[in-house]
Amino acid sequence: MEFDALVLAGGGSTRFGGVDKAMLVLDGVSLLDRVLTATAAAASTVVVGPVRTACREVSWTLEDPPSGGPVAGLAAGLAYGVAPVVVVVSCDLPWITAADVQKLVDGLNEHDGFGLRDGFGLRDTSGQEQQLAAAYRRTALAAKIAAVGDPRDKSVRRTLAGLDLAWTEPTRAGDDVDTWADLDD
Repeated sequence: MEFDALVLAGGGSTRFGGVDKAMLVLDGVSLLDRVLTATAAAASTVVVGPVRTACREVSWTLEDPPSGGPVAGLAAGLAYGVAPVVVVVSCDLPWITAADVQKLVDGLNEHDGFGLRDGFGLRDTSGQEQQLAAAYRRTALAAKIAAVGDPRDKSVRRTLAGLDLAWTEPTRAGDDVDTWADLDD
């Protein structure tokens, strides 16, 4: 199934002392390039954040309002691409692979007993559902984003509440990097 990738890379990296988290290097590859490699099969890719050096061609945009948070980033990114599925990933998922992304897209086609689900996402190794590491039906995601009105500083969990979502078993692919210690795991 064709999908577009929407990569969120606009945060302030405050827990990293203002260091650009997207450009942190792990095993010789930036966190952003790791995510871009995992989503390389996308029909189109947009990165929401400042333009940086990247391993492949992508579109770039900024959230509106600037520094408006991840829901504002989702709203800005949804203006790109037309595929019926959008794989949303944050730039701080260094262990996600192309196989994990394909598993997310394939998971949308599984029935929940009532029909096709709205999204399928990763759980991190602690079991936490990662809404910024998931495949969504574009129409369902866009409707939730539109319903929130002004997306500035809105909660992702509250915004996406009510979507029919399913999740993988806990996996390292869902582990994000929020602190320096997370890179040592």
